[in-house]
Amino acid sequence: MARYTGPSCRLCRREGQKLYLKGDRCFSDKCTMNTRQNAPGQHGARRAKLSGYGVQLREKQKVKRYYGVLEGQFRDTYDRAEKLQGITGENLLRLLEQRFDNVVYRMGLASSRKEARQLVTHGHFTVNGKKADIPSMTLSVGDVIAVKETSRNSSKFKEVAERAVTTPKWVDVDTEKLEGKITALPVREDIDLPIEEHLIIELYSK
Repeated sequence: MARYTGPSCRLCRREGQKLYLKGDRCFSDKCTMNTRQNAPGQHGARRAKLSGYGVQLREKQKVKRYYGVLEGQFRDTYDRAEKLQGITGENLLRLLEQRFDNVVYRMGLASSRKEARQLVTHGHFTVNGKKADIPSMTLSVGDVIAVKETSRNSSKFKEVAERAVTTPKWVDVDTEKLEGKITALPVREDIDLPIEEHLIIELYSK
């Protein structure tokens, strides 16, 4: 399975903003963006003015990195969004939010989407009572996500059960039972990321 295995902080520096890819570390003084904000590479300190295409490309790359998907998956998600009724940009973000790994992150069961992806692939969760280990699967309204019985005694999930979690209103979470239910589809107002999705649509529409 293809995935990015390089330094996460390098991605934030390339986009010139925090993408919160390393969980709690991004909120601490140890975050690389606090000391090295220039882009990576030999000429990173020189930021050339972007063309219209460059602005669109950077927005697409930023969203891909937020959600931890590569180009093939992202394009497939866009194609699906385009076929749905409604605004394509909002459909795209909604489908990304409905990814299994993102829902686990939104439930507060992982400190970052990267960690959520790892926990999913290691088989720590069930969906509607059945084991599920595909991070990219799209969840639907009514789906119940829970930590497997055999995983609940791990220190990782014991810590989750003891801390307060802020979750989006489209997910109902019971931290004591370590499970949650998708109660509605996410809408644009629920997505708290600085994304200008119209730039992505313009890029793919060329």
